[in-house]
Amino acid sequence: MSKRLGKILEGVVVSDKMDKTAVVLVKRRLPHSVYDKLIMTKKKYKVHDKNNELKEGMRVKITECRPFSKDKRFRVYEVL
Repeated sequence: MSKRLGKILEGVVVSDKMDKTAVVLVKRRLPHSVYDKLIMTKKKYKVHDKNNELKEGMRVKITECRPFSKDKRFRVYEVL
């Protein structure tokens, strides 16, 4: 009875000003395709927050899900 999960990413909430939406900044270290040096990439994701529980500075895990809106394709998986 387990749900199939997509990507699970970890990040920090940088904005909680929208209703039922938070913006999470995810930093990842990936090897460069040519030089094999580790580079830091940053990306912001809009996350569905049904009960408006998230506040700025909280660390969370997010997972892929069905589209909630034009930009929202992730939901909160766990608050760390």
